[in-house]
Amino acid sequence: MAEADKKTRPSFFKGVKAEFKKISWPDRQSALKQSIAVVIVSIVVGLIIAILDYLIQYGVNFLTTF
Repeated sequence: MAEADKKTRPSFFKGVKAEFKKISWPDRQSALKQSIAVVIVSIVVGLIIAILDYLIQYGVNFLTTF
């Protein structure tokens, strides 16, 4: 078993190296725009979840306080 692992490791790392060469990295401007978009979308989704949480909490409290 150990002998088979020794043979597959170099081919695995060669495959990883080949795949890394295929990556097309974004330029600085594009990466900045995408990062800003991610932050804005995260804030908006967080606000939507907070509003829904408040409304559900209000509804449950309304139904359970008789």
